Amino acid sequence: MRGRRIRFLSAIMVVMMLVMIVRLMQVQLFFTENFTKHHVNLLNESVRQRTQEVLIDDGRGHFLDNEGLPLSYDEKIVLVLFPFLKNIEWDENRLANIMNIQKEEVDRILNNAKKPLIYGEISSVQAKEITKMNIPGLYAIKKKYPSTNNIASQLIGVIGENSEEFWKRYPDKKSTGSLKIGVTGMQKNFDEFLIAENPSKLVFHVDGIGAPLFGIDVKYSGQSNPYYPLMVKTTIDSQLQNGMEALLDKHNITKGGALLLDIETGNILASASRPTLNRDNPFSDDGTADMMLEQHIPGSVFKTVVAAAAVDKGFVDNNEQFNCSLTIRGEPAERDLGLLPLEESFSRSCNKTFAELAVRSMEESPNLLEDYAEQLGLTGFSGWQGDVFYLKDFKQFTQASGRIFTSDENRKDQNYVGQTGIGQHEVRVSPLGVANMMATIARGGEKKTIRAATEIQYADSGVLFQFPEQKGKGDHISTSTAMKLQSLLRKVVTDDEGTGSFFQNLPYEVAGKSGTAETGVEKDGVQLHNKWFAGYFPFDQPKYALVVVNLGVPGDQGGINPLFGDIVTMVFQTNQAENNEVKRIEE
Repeated sequence: MRGRRIRFLSAIMVVMMLVMIVRLMQVQLFFTENFTKHHVNLLNESVRQRTQEVLIDDGRGHFLDNEGLPLSYDEKIVLVLFPFLKNIEWDENRLANIMNIQKEEVDRILNNAKKPLIYGEISSVQAKEITKMNIPGLYAIKKKYPSTNNIASQLIGVIGENSEEFWKRYPDKKSTGSLKIGVTGMQKNFDEFLIAENPSKLVFHVDGIGAPLFGIDVKYSGQSNPYYPLMVKTTIDSQLQNGMEALLDKHNITKGGALLLDIETGNILASASRPTLNRDNPFSDDGTADMMLEQHIPGSVFKTVVAAAAVDKGFVDNNEQFNCSLTIRGEPAERDLGLLPLEESFSRSCNKTFAELAVRSMEESPNLLEDYAEQLGLTGFSGWQGDVFYLKDFKQFTQASGRIFTSDENRKDQNYVGQTGIGQHEVRVSPLGVANMMATIARGGEKKTIRAATEIQYADSGVLFQFPEQKGKGDHISTSTAMKLQSLLRKVVTDDEGTGSFFQNLPYEVAGKSGTAETGVEKDGVQLHNKWFAGYFPFDQPKYALVVVNLGVPGDQGGINPLFGDIVTMVFQTNQAENNEVKRIEE
């Protein structure tokens, strides 16, 4: 009996020893970089316990503007001091002179330091002198910070640390300490390429009480592959982007924004959305939402689609007159415009005309307006889409596709169809889609996909992948229809009673269409509206498509024409300055 107990206890002890050995092997050999369901990197954690570190760069890739300059980050030269400096002899006076501070200030900083600290931004001249001192624990380094400029912030997007989502996206990835991922915008779409590999940092080994463990050598630990991290070269023109952001603030746009396209390439040159992004607490309001990619009620901007269908299908001729003194319901209108042909109906934005033409279009075919909206590039996904290495149907950004109707029943109701013809009822489109429509018309009907990026680059600026220009998918309007629409859009400006007559004296000749949409939302008993103007310029040699929108404002406030005009003028002045600079260099 006693022998049986001994054998039983011995067996238990052997099993416990085996369990402990297996567990020790897991910790020491098999799962050192990916321990438990929390994916703990035991090597990193063990090093962290006996080191003091200064992070220089977390290793995540960044975004560049169209000239290859930083867009999503700032790089500053900073002074780094390690705490052990207070325990060794070195020339503190020289550092004080270089930094233009008192020696007592240096002493105060070091005496209070328990960890390595970054003491402000310094000049390149100061950095050079500090490096010449060659003092262990005293370094002038270049450090990357999130951009403080905050331009194109919603298009670029935000990143955040989310371990659960990180491992869901990248279950086979080794943890490098950073679990940051793209949460919104292009940061999310390009996350696969930008995800951090190896952070760059200064490392100093210490014992349990913070004393030097291996002397006073500070080592650099960083990215050993010179090609990483990857960079995304965007289409954003920083000068135009900064100018647009400033003008949105000048005109007090609190919800809405502006978007500028290069007509020839389909590139987004500038895109600014409001509300602005609060980087300290990005999800506290709507600041992360890109209003340029979301869908809104367009109002009379949609009359461009109705005009395209009517002209192409022959529902109207130049001699036909419409009673523009009536509303779409046949009641007296606020504006007594009288009888108007198509051109003046379009330039003065007569609702009666386009409600009637919408009904004719739907009698021809229930899907006709939707077909022409797609042919113009107004609805559907407008952005670059294709295979990028192993990623199938990669999209540079995420855009609301827009809609005209939500049910077949509404296509059969003439009242609904009439409201649809003036961009109300169920019509929802994005400003990007509207800009794409204007660019398509300006090109003579040719559709192109919109790019927000042109290249994925290596860290040394070599090209890993190039996003080529793409033709838009599906049917497009004919050249003759596009030319007729060009004439109608220009008439909006040249007609002294047109809704775009405000733009007659701009430095570029403009063609475009206004829109004021009822939102069905009231604030303090006042009906709120979406106010639009979209167009292109210069008219004879189209180069830019521009859309501006002010969302949810009272009818007697928030006029958008001054903003559109100021952006056109800003683009002209920017181009003039660049041309003058080129001439100066050539001379």
